[in-house]
Amino acid sequence: MKRFIDEVISKAQSAYKTIVLPEGDDERVLDAARILTDQKIAKVILLGDVEKIKAKGKNVEGIQVIDPEKSDKLNQYAELFYELRKEKGVSKEEALAKAKDANYFATLMVKSGDADGMVSGAVHSTADTVRPALQIVKSARKDMNVSSFFLMNKGEQTLVFADCAITPNPTDQELANIAIQAGQTAVRFGIKPDVAMLSYSSYGSGKGETVEKVQRAVKIAKEMAASDEFKSFEINVDGELQADAALVETVAKLKAPTSSVAGHAKVLVFPDLNAGNIAYKLVQRLGGYEAYGPVLQGLRAPINDLSRGCSANDIVCTVALTAVQVS
Repeated sequence: MKRFIDEVISKAQSAYKTIVLPEGDDERVLDAARILTDQKIAKVILLGDVEKIKAKGKNVEGIQVIDPEKSDKLNQYAELFYELRKEKGVSKEEALAKAKDANYFATLMVKSGDADGMVSGAVHSTADTVRPALQIVKSARKDMNVSSFFLMNKGEQTLVFADCAITPNPTDQELANIAIQAGQTAVRFGIKPDVAMLSYSSYGSGKGETVEKVQRAVKIAKEMAASDEFKSFEINVDGELQADAALVETVAKLKAPTSSVAGHAKVLVFPDLNAGNIAYKLVQRLGGYEAYGPVLQGLRAPINDLSRGCSANDIVCTVALTAVQVS
């Protein structure tokens, strides 16, 4: 049986997409680029000063390296950024300065179709990665927020956890959006989209404002899942459910016997960022699950963030996930 991440890598190799890595002078990124290129997981474009990258002593043969400040597309990208942001008060001079920034340049490459996706964050903060994405690539739909997910894997079990990194305190509509996005993510990665919207209550067993918010979100998400836009994904949403009712069949029979999701949920949607972030780290550290993410969902093109403590292997995995996300 292939490990989950090996299956993702195999899918990425079949797709063979172009992924830009804007932190080209980081040694972990260079090591990852070598692996990605040699194993044909993705076509890699590195951004950075060519001479500085060569001075690292790494083998970049067969890998395209672009210096944003010397690129023949710099002015084209600056003009694109100006057109996208002039109504926000951005001048042409400011647009040119932004286009020289590696993260902005990489995001503009994706927007222009010169790359299929981008992975950053080995050196930069999450904000430095996400801000250009929201300004340039933007959300796939104006009425849906961008969120994140983790793929949690142990043996043959793979779960989607959302949102664990982006939205601190989602509204009922935002929570419903996250549920639908996470269901779509599950389908993309070959996971059954049985979505449990979690709470400290199962089917009204507990009371409180946060329970009511989840209940409203469940209703909205069910309506969205049944709409013409999303019904082809066959997303099955239910809640509100406690975590044990969502995952354990015997508990589900007691707490939510009529639920179509309880006992076998594969997608867990948390009521807020506190719950999601704490849960994934506990499952990772105490449960022995591998955690892949955070990966962004809801953008028009895949742009993903790394932890600044990442390894070269983490970068390889994130690039593979990004390649699979490409429509």
